Amino acid sequence: MIKKKHNTYLLLSVLLFLFCQEAKGTDLKASRLNIIFIMSDDHCLNGTGCYGSKVVKTPCIDKLASQGMRFTNMCVTNSLCGPSRAVLLTGKMNHLNGFTSNRSTFDGDQLTFPKLLQKAGYTTALIGKWHLKSEPQGFDHFNVIKGQGSYFKCLMRTKETRWTKTDGYLTDVITDLSIDWLKNRKDDKPFCLMVHHKAPHGPDHHKAEHKKLFKNDTIVEPPTLYDKWESRDPLRTLSCPSSKLMSCNWSQYAPLFKTLPREKNKRVKTFYQTFIKGYKRLMVSLDENVGRLLNYIDSTPLKKNTIVIYTSDNGFFLGEHGMFNKMWMYRESLKVPLIVRLPGVIQAGSVNHHFVSNLDFSASFLDLAGAKKAPDMQGQSFLSLLQGKSPKDWRQDHYYHYIRGENLPEHYGVVNHNYKLIHFPKFQNGDYWELFDLKKDPGEMKNIYQEQKKFETVKKLKARLQSLRKKYRESEKQK
Repeated sequence: MIKKKHNTYLLLSVLLFLFCQEAKGTDLKASRLNIIFIMSDDHCLNGTGCYGSKVVKTPCIDKLASQGMRFTNMCVTNSLCGPSRAVLLTGKMNHLNGFTSNRSTFDGDQLTFPKLLQKAGYTTALIGKWHLKSEPQGFDHFNVIKGQGSYFKCLMRTKETRWTKTDGYLTDVITDLSIDWLKNRKDDKPFCLMVHHKAPHGPDHHKAEHKKLFKNDTIVEPPTLYDKWESRDPLRTLSCPSSKLMSCNWSQYAPLFKTLPREKNKRVKTFYQTFIKGYKRLMVSLDENVGRLLNYIDSTPLKKNTIVIYTSDNGFFLGEHGMFNKMWMYRESLKVPLIVRLPGVIQAGSVNHHFVSNLDFSASFLDLAGAKKAPDMQGQSFLSLLQGKSPKDWRQDHYYHYIRGENLPEHYGVVNHNYKLIHFPKFQNGDYWELFDLKKDPGEMKNIYQEQKKFETVKKLKARLQSLRKKYRESEKQK
Protein backbone atom coordinates (compact mmCIF):
# COMPACT_ATOMS: atom_id res chain seq x y z
CA MET A 1 0.00 0.00 0.00
CA ILE A 2 2.81 2.38 0.89
CA LYS A 3 4.58 1.51 -2.33
CA LYS A 4 1.42 2.23 -4.32
CA LYS A 5 1.01 5.62 -2.66
CA HIS A 6 4.65 6.38 -3.29
CA ASN A 7 4.21 5.53 -6.99
CA THR A 8 1.08 7.66 -7.17
CA TYR A 9 2.83 10.65 -5.62
CA LEU A 10 5.76 10.14 -7.97
CA LEU A 11 3.47 10.05 -10.99
CA LEU A 12 1.66 13.19 -9.85
CA SER A 13 4.98 14.96 -9.31
CA VAL A 14 6.15 14.04 -12.78
CA LEU A 15 2.87 15.22 -14.33
CA LEU A 16 3.01 18.45 -12.36
CA PHE A 17 6.60 19.03 -13.50
CA LEU A 18 5.66 18.41 -17.14
CA PHE A 19 2.64 20.70 -16.80
CA CYS A 20 4.80 23.46 -15.39
CA GLN A 21 7.33 23.01 -18.17
CA GLU A 22 4.57 23.19 -20.77
CA ALA A 23 3.09 26.29 -19.15
CA LYS A 24 6.56 27.80 -18.93
CA GLY A 25 7.05 27.12 -22.63
CA THR A 26 4.03 29.27 -23.50
CA ASP A 27 5.66 32.35 -21.99
CA LEU A 28 6.87 34.36 -24.95
CA LYS A 29 9.35 36.40 -22.98
CA ALA A 30 12.88 35.06 -23.37
CA SER A 31 11.46 32.08 -25.25
CA ARG A 32 14.26 32.32 -27.83
CA LEU A 33 11.92 31.34 -30.61
CA ASN A 34 12.97 31.48 -34.22
CA ILE A 35 11.62 34.61 -35.91
CA ILE A 36 10.46 34.81 -39.52
CA PHE A 37 9.51 38.36 -40.39
CA ILE A 38 7.77 38.86 -43.76
CA MET A 39 7.44 42.46 -44.90
CA SER A 40 5.83 43.57 -48.14
CA ASP A 41 5.95 47.05 -49.68
CA ASP A 42 2.92 49.34 -50.14
CA HIS A 43 0.47 46.72 -48.86
CA CYS A 44 -2.54 48.35 -47.21
CA LEU A 45 -5.50 47.12 -45.18
CA ASN A 46 -7.83 47.76 -48.12
CA GLY A 47 -5.70 45.37 -50.16
CA THR A 48 -6.09 42.45 -47.74
CA GLY A 49 -9.00 40.01 -47.64
CA CYS A 50 -8.92 39.36 -43.90
CA TYR A 51 -9.18 43.12 -43.31
CA GLY A 52 -12.40 43.28 -45.28
CA SER A 53 -11.20 44.05 -48.80
CA LYS A 54 -13.84 43.42 -51.46
CA VAL A 55 -11.35 44.14 -54.23
CA VAL A 56 -8.08 42.29 -53.48
CA LYS A 57 -8.16 38.59 -52.58
CA THR A 58 -5.39 37.23 -50.33
CA PRO A 59 -6.28 33.62 -49.40
CA CYS A 60 -2.80 32.67 -48.08
CA ILE A 61 -2.45 35.78 -45.93
CA ASP A 62 -6.03 35.26 -44.75
CA LYS A 63 -5.15 31.71 -43.75
CA LEU A 64 -2.22 33.01 -41.71
CA ALA A 65 -4.62 35.38 -39.95
CA SER A 66 -6.97 32.50 -39.18
CA GLN A 67 -4.05 30.72 -37.48
CA GLY A 68 -2.85 33.68 -35.43
CA MET A 69 -3.61 37.23 -34.28
CA ARG A 70 -4.65 40.06 -36.56
CA PHE A 71 -4.03 43.65 -35.41
CA THR A 72 -6.45 46.37 -36.57
CA ASN A 73 -4.47 49.39 -35.38
CA MET A 74 -0.93 48.70 -36.54
CA CYS A 75 0.38 52.14 -37.56
CA VAL A 76 3.64 53.40 -39.02
CA THR A 77 5.43 56.51 -37.78
CA ASN A 78 6.31 57.71 -41.30
CA SER A 79 4.56 56.20 -44.30
CA LEU A 80 7.49 55.92 -46.69
CA CYS A 81 9.69 52.94 -47.67
CA GLY A 82 13.17 53.86 -46.44
CA PRO A 83 12.18 55.80 -43.31
CA SER A 84 9.87 52.97 -42.22
CA ARG A 85 12.69 50.42 -42.58
CA ALA A 86 15.05 52.61 -40.57
CA VAL A 87 12.47 52.77 -37.76
CA LEU A 88 12.09 48.98 -37.89
CA LEU A 89 15.84 48.41 -37.45
CA THR A 90 16.54 51.05 -34.80
CA GLY A 91 13.32 51.31 -32.83
CA LYS A 92 13.75 55.08 -33.06
CA MET A 93 11.87 57.86 -34.84
CA ASN A 94 13.40 59.12 -38.08
CA HIS A 95 14.62 62.44 -36.71
CA LEU A 96 16.77 60.38 -34.31
CA ASN A 97 17.96 57.55 -36.59
CA GLY A 98 18.85 60.09 -39.29
CA PHE A 99 16.89 58.55 -42.17
CA THR A 100 14.24 61.17 -42.88
CA SER A 101 13.45 60.54 -46.56
CA ASN A 102 14.22 58.10 -49.36
CA ARG A 103 17.08 60.40 -50.31
CA SER A 104 18.84 59.72 -47.00
CA THR A 105 21.61 57.18 -46.38
CA PHE A 106 21.25 54.94 -43.35
CA ASP A 107 23.98 55.15 -40.71
CA GLY A 108 24.73 51.46 -40.32
CA ASP A 109 27.11 52.05 -37.41
CA GLN A 110 24.25 52.87 -35.05
CA LEU A 111 22.80 50.21 -32.78
CA THR A 112 20.05 48.06 -34.31
CA PHE A 113 18.05 45.09 -33.12
CA PRO A 114 19.84 42.59 -35.46
CA LYS A 115 23.16 43.52 -33.81
CA LEU A 116 21.68 42.96 -30.36
CA LEU A 117 20.13 39.66 -31.48
CA GLN A 118 23.58 38.52 -32.62
CA LYS A 119 24.97 39.34 -29.18
CA ALA A 120 22.12 37.32 -27.68
CA GLY A 121 23.18 34.26 -29.68
CA TYR A 122 20.87 34.54 -32.68
CA THR A 123 21.76 34.00 -36.32
CA THR A 124 20.39 36.87 -38.41
CA ALA A 125 19.57 37.01 -42.11
CA LEU A 126 17.94 39.49 -44.50
CA ILE A 127 16.70 38.58 -47.98
CA GLY A 128 15.04 41.02 -50.38
CA LYS A 129 14.50 44.76 -50.29
CA TRP A 130 16.94 46.88 -48.26
CA HIS A 131 16.47 50.39 -49.73
CA LEU A 132 18.72 52.14 -47.21
CA LYS A 133 21.74 52.66 -49.51
CA SER A 134 24.45 51.77 -46.97
CA GLU A 135 25.91 48.28 -46.44
CA PRO A 136 23.63 46.11 -44.25
CA GLN A 137 25.14 45.53 -40.79
CA GLY A 138 24.12 43.13 -38.05
CA PHE A 139 23.34 40.26 -40.44
CA ASP A 140 25.24 36.98 -40.63
CA HIS A 141 23.82 36.64 -44.13
CA PHE A 142 22.13 39.02 -46.49
CA ASN A 143 21.06 38.90 -50.11
CA VAL A 144 19.54 42.25 -51.00
CA ILE A 145 18.16 43.91 -54.10
CA LYS A 146 19.75 47.07 -55.45
CA GLY A 147 17.77 50.20 -54.67
CA GLN A 148 14.11 49.87 -55.53
CA GLY A 149 14.83 46.73 -57.54
CA SER A 150 13.03 45.32 -60.57
CA TYR A 151 10.72 42.37 -60.96
CA PHE A 152 12.78 40.83 -63.75
CA LYS A 153 16.58 40.47 -63.92
CA CYS A 154 16.87 42.20 -60.56
CA LEU A 155 20.33 43.05 -59.29
CA MET A 156 21.08 41.32 -55.98
CA ARG A 157 24.19 40.76 -53.88
CA THR A 158 25.41 39.05 -50.73
CA LYS A 159 28.34 39.89 -48.46
CA GLU A 160 30.60 37.83 -50.66
CA THR A 161 29.31 38.64 -54.16
CA ARG A 162 28.98 41.59 -56.52
CA TRP A 163 25.69 42.83 -57.95
CA THR A 164 24.37 40.06 -60.18
CA LYS A 165 21.20 39.82 -62.27
CA THR A 166 18.83 37.17 -61.01
CA ASP A 167 16.88 34.74 -63.15
CA GLY A 168 13.18 34.46 -62.54
CA TYR A 169 10.44 36.66 -61.11
CA LEU A 170 11.61 38.66 -58.09
CA THR A 171 8.78 37.71 -55.72
CA ASP A 172 9.48 34.03 -56.47
CA VAL A 173 13.24 34.55 -56.18
CA ILE A 174 13.02 36.12 -52.71
CA THR A 175 10.94 33.18 -51.49
CA ASP A 176 13.26 30.63 -53.10
CA LEU A 177 16.31 32.22 -51.47
CA SER A 178 14.54 32.36 -48.10
CA ILE A 179 13.59 28.67 -48.21
CA ASP A 180 17.11 27.74 -49.36
CA TRP A 181 18.58 29.63 -46.42
CA LEU A 182 16.26 27.83 -44.00
CA LYS A 183 17.19 24.46 -45.50
CA ASN A 184 20.93 25.07 -45.46
CA ARG A 185 21.52 26.77 -42.11
CA LYS A 186 24.90 25.73 -40.76
CA ASP A 187 24.16 26.02 -37.04
CA ASP A 188 21.37 25.13 -34.64
CA LYS A 189 21.17 28.54 -33.00
CA PRO A 190 17.82 30.35 -32.91
CA PHE A 191 17.48 32.67 -35.89
CA CYS A 192 15.78 35.79 -37.18
CA LEU A 193 15.07 35.70 -40.92
CA MET A 194 13.74 38.89 -42.50
CA VAL A 195 11.97 38.30 -45.83
CA HIS A 196 11.49 41.68 -47.51
CA HIS A 197 9.41 41.71 -50.70
CA LYS A 198 9.22 44.48 -53.26
CA ALA A 199 5.62 43.54 -54.08
CA PRO A 200 3.08 44.97 -54.42
CA HIS A 201 5.05 48.19 -55.00
CA GLY A 202 4.78 49.31 -58.62
CA PRO A 203 5.43 49.19 -61.45
CA ASP A 204 2.96 46.54 -62.57
CA HIS A 205 5.50 44.12 -63.99
CA HIS A 206 3.67 40.87 -63.38
CA LYS A 207 4.39 37.24 -64.18
CA ALA A 208 3.57 36.15 -67.71
CA GLU A 209 0.91 33.71 -66.50
CA HIS A 210 -0.90 36.56 -64.73
CA LYS A 211 -1.12 38.78 -67.80
CA LYS A 212 -4.80 38.08 -68.51
CA LEU A 213 -5.92 38.22 -64.88
CA PHE A 214 -8.73 40.77 -64.33
CA LYS A 215 -8.34 42.01 -67.93
CA ASN A 216 -12.07 42.10 -68.65
CA ASP A 217 -13.20 42.86 -65.09
CA THR A 218 -14.69 46.12 -63.89
CA ILE A 219 -13.31 46.60 -60.40
CA VAL A 220 -15.52 48.10 -57.69
CA GLU A 221 -14.56 51.72 -57.03
CA PRO A 222 -13.88 53.07 -53.53
CA PRO A 223 -16.64 55.45 -52.37
CA THR A 224 -14.17 58.35 -52.02
CA LEU A 225 -12.59 57.98 -55.48
CA TYR A 226 -14.00 61.33 -56.66
CA ASP A 227 -13.17 63.21 -53.47
CA LYS A 228 -12.87 66.98 -54.05
CA TRP A 229 -10.77 67.43 -50.86
CA GLU A 230 -13.10 70.09 -49.49
CA SER A 231 -12.05 71.39 -46.05
CA ARG A 232 -8.61 69.73 -46.45
CA ASP A 233 -6.51 72.51 -47.94
CA PRO A 234 -3.10 70.77 -48.28
CA LEU A 235 -4.68 68.10 -50.46
CA ARG A 236 -6.60 70.66 -52.48
CA THR A 237 -3.77 73.13 -53.07
CA LEU A 238 -0.49 71.21 -52.68
CA SER A 239 -1.34 67.92 -54.35
CA CYS A 240 0.50 66.66 -57.40
CA PRO A 241 -0.92 67.72 -60.80
CA SER A 242 -4.27 66.11 -61.43
CA SER A 243 -3.00 64.72 -64.74
CA LYS A 244 -0.74 62.43 -62.71
CA LEU A 245 -3.52 61.55 -60.28
CA MET A 246 -0.93 61.43 -57.48
CA SER A 247 0.46 58.05 -58.53
CA CYS A 248 3.88 57.11 -57.16
CA ASN A 249 4.99 55.63 -60.47
CA TRP A 250 4.83 58.47 -62.95
CA SER A 251 7.00 56.97 -65.69
CA GLN A 252 5.10 53.69 -65.80
CA TYR A 253 1.82 55.46 -66.55
CA ALA A 254 3.17 58.18 -68.86
CA PRO A 255 1.71 56.53 -72.02
CA LEU A 256 -1.65 56.11 -70.30
CA PHE A 257 -1.81 59.78 -69.24
CA LYS A 258 -1.67 60.81 -72.89
CA THR A 259 -4.79 58.80 -73.70
CA LEU A 260 -6.91 59.53 -70.65
CA PRO A 261 -10.19 61.45 -71.12
CA ARG A 262 -9.99 65.18 -70.40
CA GLU A 263 -12.95 65.29 -68.07
CA LYS A 264 -11.55 64.85 -64.55
CA ASN A 265 -13.89 62.15 -63.21
CA LYS A 266 -13.51 60.07 -66.37
CA ARG A 267 -9.74 60.39 -66.10
CA VAL A 268 -9.83 59.19 -62.51
CA LYS A 269 -12.18 56.33 -63.41
CA THR A 270 -9.99 55.13 -66.28
CA PHE A 271 -6.78 55.43 -64.32
CA TYR A 272 -8.25 53.59 -61.32
CA GLN A 273 -9.22 50.56 -63.39
CA THR A 274 -5.71 50.34 -64.90
CA PHE A 275 -3.90 50.86 -61.61
CA ILE A 276 -5.96 48.53 -59.42
CA LYS A 277 -5.76 45.64 -61.89
CA GLY A 278 -1.97 45.95 -61.86
CA TYR A 279 -1.92 46.07 -58.07
CA LYS A 280 -4.12 42.99 -57.88
CA ARG A 281 -1.81 41.06 -60.22
CA LEU A 282 1.21 41.90 -58.06
CA MET A 283 -0.75 40.84 -54.97
CA VAL A 284 -1.58 37.46 -56.50
CA SER A 285 2.15 36.66 -56.72
CA LEU A 286 2.87 38.03 -53.26
CA ASP A 287 0.06 36.05 -51.65
CA GLU A 288 1.09 32.85 -53.43
CA ASN A 289 4.65 33.27 -52.19
CA VAL A 290 3.59 33.93 -48.61
CA GLY A 291 1.71 30.65 -48.92
CA ARG A 292 4.75 28.88 -50.34
CA LEU A 293 6.96 29.98 -47.45
CA LEU A 294 4.32 29.03 -44.88
CA ASN A 295 3.87 25.62 -46.47
CA TYR A 296 7.58 24.96 -46.17
CA ILE A 297 7.64 26.05 -42.52
CA ASP A 298 4.63 23.86 -41.74
CA SER A 299 6.26 20.83 -43.33
CA THR A 300 9.21 21.01 -40.91
CA PRO A 301 9.75 21.09 -37.13
CA LEU A 302 10.12 24.88 -37.47
CA LYS A 303 6.35 25.24 -37.15
CA LYS A 304 6.44 24.51 -33.41
CA ASN A 305 9.17 26.94 -32.39
CA THR A 306 8.99 29.70 -34.99
CA ILE A 307 6.95 32.87 -34.66
CA VAL A 308 5.80 34.15 -38.06
CA ILE A 309 5.05 37.85 -38.54
CA TYR A 310 3.52 39.46 -41.63
CA THR A 311 3.35 43.23 -42.16
CA SER A 312 4.12 46.01 -44.65
CA ASP A 313 6.50 48.97 -44.56
CA ASN A 314 3.67 51.45 -45.15
CA GLY A 315 0.09 51.67 -46.26
CA PHE A 316 -1.17 52.88 -49.64
CA PHE A 317 -4.15 54.60 -51.26
CA LEU A 318 -5.92 52.35 -53.75
CA GLY A 319 -7.93 55.23 -55.19
CA GLU A 320 -9.34 56.39 -51.85
CA HIS A 321 -9.60 60.20 -51.87
CA GLY A 322 -8.62 60.01 -55.54
CA MET A 323 -5.04 59.11 -54.62
CA PHE A 324 -2.58 56.37 -55.52
CA ASN A 325 0.30 57.05 -53.17
CA LYS A 326 1.20 57.05 -49.45
CA MET A 327 3.00 59.41 -47.03
CA TRP A 328 -0.14 61.14 -45.69
CA MET A 329 -1.43 60.51 -42.17
CA TYR A 330 -4.84 59.46 -43.44
CA ARG A 331 -5.97 55.93 -42.63
CA GLU A 332 -5.11 54.17 -45.89
CA SER A 333 -1.51 55.34 -45.69
CA LEU A 334 -1.07 55.21 -41.90
CA LYS A 335 -2.27 51.69 -41.15
CA VAL A 336 -0.73 48.42 -42.31
CA PRO A 337 -1.55 44.74 -41.84
CA LEU A 338 0.04 42.99 -38.87
CA ILE A 339 -0.52 39.26 -38.44
CA VAL A 340 1.40 37.12 -35.95
CA ARG A 341 1.27 33.32 -35.66
CA LEU A 342 2.63 30.89 -33.10
CA PRO A 343 0.61 27.65 -32.84
CA GLY A 344 -0.39 26.70 -29.31
CA VAL A 345 0.48 30.10 -27.86
CA ILE A 346 -1.26 32.82 -29.87
CA GLN A 347 -4.99 32.21 -30.10
CA ALA A 348 -5.96 31.26 -33.64
CA GLY A 349 -8.27 33.75 -35.32
CA SER A 350 -7.90 36.35 -32.58
CA VAL A 351 -8.15 40.09 -33.26
CA ASN A 352 -6.39 42.86 -31.34
CA HIS A 353 -7.44 46.53 -31.40
CA HIS A 354 -4.57 48.07 -29.41
CA PHE A 355 -2.38 50.68 -31.09
CA VAL A 356 0.86 49.05 -32.20
CA SER A 357 3.71 50.83 -33.99
CA ASN A 358 6.60 49.82 -36.22
CA LEU A 359 8.69 51.30 -33.40
CA ASP A 360 7.71 48.19 -31.41
CA PHE A 361 9.33 45.51 -33.55
CA SER A 362 12.84 46.00 -32.17
CA ALA A 363 11.71 45.78 -28.55
CA SER A 364 9.50 42.76 -29.27
CA PHE A 365 12.18 40.76 -31.10
CA LEU A 366 14.71 41.43 -28.35
CA ASP A 367 12.13 40.47 -25.71
CA LEU A 368 11.67 37.12 -27.47
CA ALA A 369 15.43 36.58 -27.30
CA GLY A 370 15.67 37.47 -23.63
CA ALA A 371 17.74 40.53 -24.50
CA LYS A 372 17.21 44.09 -23.34
CA LYS A 373 16.41 46.81 -25.83
CA ALA A 374 18.85 49.70 -26.15
CA PRO A 375 18.08 52.66 -23.83
CA ASP A 376 17.29 54.95 -26.77
CA MET A 377 14.84 52.56 -28.44
CA GLN A 378 11.40 54.16 -28.22
CA GLY A 379 9.05 51.25 -28.83
CA GLN A 380 7.33 48.76 -26.51
CA SER A 381 7.38 44.97 -26.66
CA PHE A 382 3.95 43.69 -27.74
CA LEU A 383 4.49 40.11 -26.54
CA SER A 384 1.88 40.49 -23.79
CA LEU A 385 -0.70 41.51 -26.41
CA LEU A 386 0.03 38.32 -28.34
CA GLN A 387 -0.92 36.32 -25.26
CA GLY A 388 -4.26 38.09 -24.93
CA LYS A 389 -3.24 40.43 -22.12
CA SER A 390 -4.07 44.12 -21.99
CA PRO A 391 -1.37 46.02 -20.06
CA LYS A 392 -2.62 49.08 -18.19
CA ASP A 393 0.30 51.15 -19.44
CA TRP A 394 -0.19 50.32 -23.12
CA ARG A 395 -0.48 53.32 -25.45
CA GLN A 396 -3.93 54.71 -26.16
CA ASP A 397 -2.90 56.67 -29.24
CA HIS A 398 -0.24 56.90 -31.94
CA TYR A 399 2.18 59.64 -33.05
CA TYR A 400 3.05 60.20 -36.72
CA HIS A 401 5.57 62.48 -38.41
CA TYR A 402 6.11 62.73 -42.15
CA ILE A 403 9.22 64.87 -42.38
CA ARG A 404 10.18 65.68 -45.96
CA GLY A 405 10.58 64.56 -49.55
CA GLU A 406 8.33 63.59 -52.45
CA ASN A 407 6.88 67.14 -52.76
CA LEU A 408 4.32 66.57 -50.01
CA PRO A 409 4.03 68.93 -47.03
CA GLU A 410 5.55 68.00 -43.70
CA HIS A 411 2.95 67.08 -41.12
CA TYR A 412 2.67 65.38 -37.76
CA GLY A 413 -0.20 64.40 -35.55
CA VAL A 414 -1.87 62.11 -33.05
CA VAL A 415 -4.63 59.56 -33.56
CA ASN A 416 -6.69 57.71 -30.94
CA HIS A 417 -9.79 55.57 -31.21
CA ASN A 418 -12.06 58.63 -31.51
CA TYR A 419 -10.15 61.47 -33.16
CA LYS A 420 -7.23 62.32 -35.40
CA LEU A 421 -5.46 65.69 -35.15
CA ILE A 422 -2.91 66.69 -37.83
CA HIS A 423 -0.67 69.76 -37.90
CA PHE A 424 1.01 71.13 -41.05
CA PRO A 425 3.80 73.33 -39.58
CA LYS A 426 4.87 74.89 -42.89
CA PHE A 427 1.46 75.45 -44.43
CA GLN A 428 -0.48 78.69 -44.00
CA ASN A 429 2.21 80.06 -41.65
CA GLY A 430 1.97 76.98 -39.48
CA ASP A 431 -1.60 77.72 -38.42
CA TYR A 432 -3.23 74.94 -40.43
CA TRP A 433 -4.74 71.97 -38.56
CA GLU A 434 -7.07 69.11 -39.39
CA LEU A 435 -9.37 67.30 -36.99
CA PHE A 436 -11.43 64.24 -37.86
CA ASP A 437 -14.14 62.57 -35.80
CA LEU A 438 -13.33 58.92 -36.56
CA LYS A 439 -16.58 57.59 -35.12
CA LYS A 440 -18.82 59.78 -37.25
CA ASP A 441 -16.45 60.18 -40.19
CA PRO A 442 -14.24 57.07 -40.53
CA GLY A 443 -13.46 58.01 -44.14
CA GLU A 444 -11.88 61.29 -42.97
CA MET A 445 -13.83 63.41 -45.41
CA LYS A 446 -14.60 66.46 -43.24
CA ASN A 447 -12.11 68.57 -41.32
CA ILE A 448 -13.97 69.82 -38.21
CA TYR A 449 -11.07 71.72 -36.64
CA GLN A 450 -12.89 75.07 -36.83
CA GLU A 451 -16.11 73.85 -35.24
CA GLN A 452 -16.72 75.70 -31.96
CA LYS A 453 -18.08 72.66 -30.14
CA LYS A 454 -14.82 70.81 -30.70
CA PHE A 455 -12.53 73.41 -29.10
CA GLU A 456 -12.21 71.47 -25.85
CA THR A 457 -11.36 68.32 -27.82
CA VAL A 458 -8.74 70.24 -29.78
CA LYS A 459 -7.23 71.63 -26.58
CA LYS A 460 -6.83 68.14 -25.10
CA LEU A 461 -5.44 66.68 -28.32
CA LYS A 462 -2.93 69.51 -28.72
CA ALA A 463 -1.73 68.96 -25.17
CA ARG A 464 -1.36 65.26 -25.88
CA LEU A 465 0.45 65.96 -29.13
CA GLN A 466 2.89 68.26 -27.34
CA SER A 467 3.48 65.54 -24.73
CA LEU A 468 4.21 62.95 -27.43
CA ARG A 469 6.58 65.28 -29.25
CA LYS A 470 8.48 65.75 -26.01
CA LYS A 471 8.47 61.99 -25.37
CA TYR A 472 9.88 61.25 -28.82
CA ARG A 473 12.44 64.06 -28.46
CA GLU A 474 11.21 66.24 -31.29
CA SER A 475 13.32 69.39 -31.28
CA GLU A 476 10.80 71.69 -32.98
CA LYS A 477 8.34 73.29 -30.60
CA GLN A 478 4.68 73.12 -31.55
CA LYS A 479 3.10 76.45 -32.40
